[in-house]
Amino acid sequence: MTRSTFRTALGLSAATAVLAISAPAMAQEASAADEILVTAQRNNQTQVSGGGNIGVFGDKAAEDIPFNVRSYNEALILNQQPDTLGEVLENDPTVRTALGFGIAGEVFVIRGFNLSSDDVGFDGLYGITPRQLVAPELFSSVQVINGASAFLNGAAPGGSGIGGSVNLIPKMAEREMTRATLGYTSDAHISGAADVARRFGANGEWGLRINGSARRGDIAIDDEFHSSYVLGATLDYDSGPLRAALNLNYQRLNQKYWRGQVRIGTAVPRVPDADTNYSQPWSQILTKDFFGAFSLEYDLSDAAMLYAKVGARDGREDQTTASITVSDAVTGAATGSGSYVPREDNNESATAGIRIKLEGGGMSHEINAGAAVSWQVNRNAYDFDLIGYATNLYDPVVAPRPAPGQLVGGNLDNVFPISRSRLSSVFFSDTLGLWDDRILITGGLRLQEIKTTSYSYSDGARAGGYRESAATPVLGIVVKPVPGLSLYGNRIEGLVAGSMAPPTYDDDGLPATPPLLVINGGAALPPVKSKQYEVGGKLAFGRFNAGVALFQIDKPNSFVDPVTIVYGNYGTQRNRGVEITLDGEPVDGLRIISGLTFNDAKLRRTEGGVNEGNDAVGVPEMLANANIEWDLPFAPALTLTGRVVYTGKQAVDAANTLELGSWTRFDLGARYVALVGGTPLTLRFNVDNVADKRYWASAYNAFSGSRLLQGGPRTFKASASIDF
Repeated sequence: MTRSTFRTALGLSAATAVLAISAPAMAQEASAADEILVTAQRNNQTQVSGGGNIGVFGDKAAEDIPFNVRSYNEALILNQQPDTLGEVLENDPTVRTALGFGIAGEVFVIRGFNLSSDDVGFDGLYGITPRQLVAPELFSSVQVINGASAFLNGAAPGGSGIGGSVNLIPKMAEREMTRATLGYTSDAHISGAADVARRFGANGEWGLRINGSARRGDIAIDDEFHSSYVLGATLDYDSGPLRAALNLNYQRLNQKYWRGQVRIGTAVPRVPDADTNYSQPWSQILTKDFFGAFSLEYDLSDAAMLYAKVGARDGREDQTTASITVSDAVTGAATGSGSYVPREDNNESATAGIRIKLEGGGMSHEINAGAAVSWQVNRNAYDFDLIGYATNLYDPVVAPRPAPGQLVGGNLDNVFPISRSRLSSVFFSDTLGLWDDRILITGGLRLQEIKTTSYSYSDGARAGGYRESAATPVLGIVVKPVPGLSLYGNRIEGLVAGSMAPPTYDDDGLPATPPLLVINGGAALPPVKSKQYEVGGKLAFGRFNAGVALFQIDKPNSFVDPVTIVYGNYGTQRNRGVEITLDGEPVDGLRIISGLTFNDAKLRRTEGGVNEGNDAVGVPEMLANANIEWDLPFAPALTLTGRVVYTGKQAVDAANTLELGSWTRFDLGARYVALVGGTPLTLRFNVDNVADKRYWASAYNAFSGSRLLQGGPRTFKASASIDF
């Protein structure tokens, strides 16, 4: 770690500490109006918790789990007005966001490994969340579990998630409310939303929550247009031993003239103006998704519970891209190309099990046993541009849409299956509690099977596939020596489907130059297991919660052996790091969410020893976040907000000849609660990237070259919510 990096880390930590100890707190006499204001402010508080839904273990408190977990609440989503899930996760000091190549789908880098948008969980189920982008308004909580989770959730069908997982919790009628919201995002993006929740029945056993929003207009990037229409509904029942919930959602997103990644060659170009758009007016991604889940829990007794959950998603994508490859990093000269990729997904997922709690002989047991299965069908086709057009990174050229039919695969008008997969598993675990559960020892095993089938783009005939199984164990321990202190350790594995041996096309669908000659070209490798070791501690002292985690993850990498010319899992990437988190309310009205992450990601065994020992691509050496909310004591209805996001240096290529510099971004805002006829009205104003800083936010590397994602420009956001 460089001196400048260390100074930055100390500066961020010191700034947080100074604000924490210097803000005054004043007691206010409560009147009826004050009570309404206080309640409204409390409901609007941005918060993070250290517990959540821990896969097969269910809902757990932070102190009882041997994992690093954070959950961001519904108020944070409402107050920050995020456009995508990635904007919510900007608050997390262990996560950074990139894009998948050639698509607008977000990729989340956790502990130095990618989590693709395909593998974001929905209420504990895989394959149900919309694939590319997710509208955050539909969810009450965004949960991040750091580290491998093959036992907790099963293998992710998209083949990612080695470094961590994200789980989205749908909204439910936890309290009665009626809220209407109007919003604005620069330059001309208008939104409206309604959210209604009711409890009914003789004892309030039934609940219904319906929420929807509509957003459309240009965002702060020049000429980029976004629209979003979402509707979600949850009907739940909670009475006696039975609990059930049905959640259904519709999401329609449209992005026109969207700015994607920049593919580069042997040099990193200077960053264009923050709002520069080097895409094309004809680029567009339109996605439509119907998705939802039904869950059921039944208490057999006070010590035993049966549960089951099923979910499904039908999704359609029509994607026209305008990608750019910079040929001269000095002048910005570049070549653009287009593509059209229609896609449909039909996915289902289910899990069921039993949890049993036993006590006796001075010990306790919590036993979990069950099974899970998910199915995915991917139908797609492509039409790639082989000619391209001239443009410039700094002075973009508007080019005509490429002529269709240049390089076509599949049926563009009626897409047929290109791949099918089924992931199934059975699992068992036992958590042994000693010393009044001040020591918790967990052991478990999940037996998993991955079955995949691929089909030819030319005629839909079966082209390959495999059926492989693997066992993924978990071992964890929690020790609580004194109240408020929890020490833990875990050994857990990640599991992903094996990669495909390179075909004779590169990752843009263009013929590779030179041709990739591989003896087992197109073959699928068996499932890949990573191994994680982690130790850490969690401390709850008064108004603060703190945590530290030290981890090591070893993941096999695939490449072509230069001697045998066979593609296989010969390499290794080892990521080591430290995560430090701090949140709480040091004095009344001052809330802090902050943290630091240090990453050391190295390539170990590499092809022919080339680049061995180098830094892995796209893994920042340090991350730091600090979010602050301050309810002004002399103006109790006014809350000031601020956020700083720091991302350290990261390698752009495996040879480590290219590097992205560190960057820091500042966001500011304010929130005011007023009474209108006895009804609370909340006004919000935020500015993201106050300095309009231009920066390369992340690096992404694929077979055919490095790709950079530019950070967003200064963005103004305003909204007004009234609760009836």
